[in-house]
Amino acid sequence: MSESLRVEDRGAFVLATLDRPEKRNAIDQDLVDVLHALCARLEVERRTLVIAGSGGTFAAGADIAQLRERRATDALKGINTRCFQRIRALPMPVIAVLDGYALGGGAELAYAADIRIGTPSLKIGNPETGLGIIAAAGATWRLKEIVGDALASEMLLTGRILGADEALAAGLVSTIVESHAALEHAATIADRIATLDPAATQATKRALLAPASAHPEIELAEQAVLFESPEKQRRMTEFLERRGARRATEESR
Repeated sequence: MSESLRVEDRGAFVLATLDRPEKRNAIDQDLVDVLHALCARLEVERRTLVIAGSGGTFAAGADIAQLRERRATDALKGINTRCFQRIRALPMPVIAVLDGYALGGGAELAYAADIRIGTPSLKIGNPETGLGIIAAAGATWRLKEIVGDALASEMLLTGRILGADEALAAGLVSTIVESHAALEHAATIADRIATLDPAATQATKRALLAPASAHPEIELAEQAVLFESPEKQRRMTEFLERRGARRATEESR
């Protein structure tokens, strides 16, 4: 891929590690390009993605040196926005392991994930207004869906940074795990996902990403397809057979 992104096949999932430790994994154009390339692969392979950062930092923001040189035409291209939208729309779940700083564009990358795991050193938020810009790569609409209007407004309008415990209490992360065990915890989640029906997992993600106006019709349409699938028949038959075997064993005692 690139020196800025290490991609490893871990069987049940693909691990992508932001690897610009000298820049605290700041998101630059090269990293955006390789993330797009990874998305192109995962849109076809349909694998769970785990995103992490190297050097005790997830991503301390976008590359300020590059941002300073960008102008109105660059803003309208949505360089980071389009990348994070693509990550959000991947067919299988995306898990973010948030160690250390996840600020600015790094926070917005985290918001694009389906599942976020924090570590005790997590510092997450959007200080963009202090740099004369706004959080324009997803925070203004994704963050309030995650933590609610009140906290999202305070974070975005004041630049408030949340620590690990605050992020957990707000539902911004689902759990806090020690840094040395966080990736293993993400792998456990990915392994669990791998035991489930991929079609049902992908249908669930599509329903979760759908706007409120699409419900409940989208669930009914997705369920109609799954009700006709051979995999549903196989899994339910196996479940009933196991339950029957357990009952027979209990009755024979």
